[in-house]
Amino acid sequence: MRYKKFGGTGLQVSELCLGTMTFGLQCDETQSRAILNAASEGGIDFLDLANVYPLGGGKAMAGRTEEIVGSWLDGRRQDFIIATKCAGEMGAKPWQRGMSRKSILDAIDASLRRLRTDYIDLYQLHRFDPLTPLDETLEALDSVVRAGKARYVGVSNWQAIRVARALGRSEVKNLVSIDSVQPRYNLLFRAFERDLLPLCEEEDVAVIPYNPLAGGLLTGKHNPGEAPPEGGRFKLGEAGSRYQDRYWHERSFETVERLRVVAREAGLTLATMAMRWVMSNPAVTAPIIGASRPEQLADSFAAAEQGPLEADLKAKLDEMTFEWRAVEAER
Repeated sequence: MRYKKFGGTGLQVSELCLGTMTFGLQCDETQSRAILNAASEGGIDFLDLANVYPLGGGKAMAGRTEEIVGSWLDGRRQDFIIATKCAGEMGAKPWQRGMSRKSILDAIDASLRRLRTDYIDLYQLHRFDPLTPLDETLEALDSVVRAGKARYVGVSNWQAIRVARALGRSEVKNLVSIDSVQPRYNLLFRAFERDLLPLCEEEDVAVIPYNPLAGGLLTGKHNPGEAPPEGGRFKLGEAGSRYQDRYWHERSFETVERLRVVAREAGLTLATMAMRWVMSNPAVTAPIIGASRPEQLADSFAAAEQGPLEADLKAKLDEMTFEWRAVEAER
């Protein structure tokens, strides 16, 4: 497993990051530990969490993923880069969500307890909160870093204009700056190539994209005309409908079938080809990969071993999926 520089910081991270949102609902604790062990054995030491995980569990289960990972980390915290997120809904009160100073400071203390650690390596805002002044949010993040509770800060699901404004306000007010972004990015969703990814290259902001395999659609295991399987990402609690809205469409399946042919001709699995395509973008630092079973990591390990796609194959895939650059980034 190679390491890559984390944006404009001095930090280096494994070029694959393990996402954990399946831990605690789609995967029980035993299965979650098996996935963590397999990822670690394969060289992944960069883990991404969120205080609201597991995905689809709702407020009743929020925090369970951090508890599972915190227990697994016992005695080996220094061997891993831990990223987690706040701003999602953790309770019924209005201050138990969002980007207010109270929400951020309360959330990081709760995450530290669940993760059994004194600090978070990368603390991220899971979503944008239009109700909170941006300066208040940046000042809260600055205080978190100055208190030693986080080393770096980032954002997830932010549009380019919001990232650009945050970078500007941090510079003007001499506050901690956004070190990373976490956008959705794959062969079926390329909208952020128009603005966010170029911005990150220009400003040296790390990019750790999620859904590199489009929730599993780019593995080729799902068939058009069939209902999403029970227990999978597309039927998972409160999140299932969101994933169906993103990817479970005739147009998506048609693209997957065309990509499957190209992968076969290239002697690659569809998943490995799709992952290598994401890793080939020079703006990308480390894709966030997910799994519900340890063996599902194999295609991602193969992608890391083989590295970026050959230029002609990447160009072919770029041309085949160019239409997906027009998909609205809000979807």
